[in-house]
Amino acid sequence: MSESTKLDAYLDDAGPAALVLQDELVSVEGPEGVVFPPTYAAGDNFPGGYNIDGNLEGENVCLIDSVGAQANRIEPMFGRVPYAELVPQIGVRAGDRVVSILEAGHRAGDAVVRCSALQEELQRAFKALLKGDAEPLARVAPTSLVFGVWDSRDTQAKAPRLVASTIRARNVRKLTRSAQYVPAIDYVGQELLEEPADKPMKSAYSERGFVHVPASASHGGVIAKGGIRRDATLSLAALRLLAAGNAPDRTKALRRYLLGIAVTAFTANVSGYLRQGCNLVLDASKPQPRRIEEVYPSGERQPLTLSHEEALAYAKVAANAFGVGEGRTVDFDKERARRDVAGDGEKKAKGKKAKG
Repeated sequence: MSESTKLDAYLDDAGPAALVLQDELVSVEGPEGVVFPPTYAAGDNFPGGYNIDGNLEGENVCLIDSVGAQANRIEPMFGRVPYAELVPQIGVRAGDRVVSILEAGHRAGDAVVRCSALQEELQRAFKALLKGDAEPLARVAPTSLVFGVWDSRDTQAKAPRLVASTIRARNVRKLTRSAQYVPAIDYVGQELLEEPADKPMKSAYSERGFVHVPASASHGGVIAKGGIRRDATLSLAALRLLAAGNAPDRTKALRRYLLGIAVTAFTANVSGYLRQGCNLVLDASKPQPRRIEEVYPSGERQPLTLSHEEALAYAKVAANAFGVGEGRTVDFDKERARRDVAGDGEKKAKGKKAKG
């Protein structure tokens, strides 16, 4: 079977609803290694800190990397060799740097992209998406269709994520840590600085590193007694909802193209270094550290063997058949940004007036 048709069965309505992947992960320090989850600000009855659901003394689940964070880690891979040839390389020159559309937090709906020479082209693409034609957006920002996008500031067009990935740890034991900053010199004792006269001055000394600063019982990471797992889903049912208008041949080429990008992202090993104190790898001690299954509408599950190399080979063939959009670098437009801000201001003002 050729690479061009190997995965085509997934485009058939009778095919699986999704592919699901599970990676058993472990800290580079081993199963007893301390892992640092992300810390979140307090709000909505959440006290802040680690996102741990369940009983800290029993069964619980700790979020190690959210679906949004995973998407933002995976998508930039398409700006590097050998993946860069699969998608148009589009950047926005803003100030002294060029921001790739692959690194913009809201993808094709991001402000830095919207306020550039791409504005009208993307607006047309989003309007076409609302009418059932995803091809224009695939020509300029195909990864926005794979990882999800919402043009919340303009057309309200929305495309769900085809690939979603999350990393969680189970049955974690939460740790704390304490530290003490010791200045290189006793600035006050050596009469290099005067004794702080009040609390604001003492705080200023602390902030600038001139006095001892203790830090007690701060976040010290977790030990995952129940293991760490990455769960990823490639929604084939959602992919099959995307079309190139009423053109069957173009629709098939579009779906093949997006499937190629999606399976390439889906099978990539994207755990690795997440943040300071959180460096994860596949757990080689497990009999099967990576498992992939086809999940059918009936609930039936079938094991799947699909290597990253096979996925990439399919993606290359599909991209050549579809025709990858033109890469380019455009300038951020300050005037567009000013108008964009003014437009938002008018909407807010109208909303407040109507509310009152």
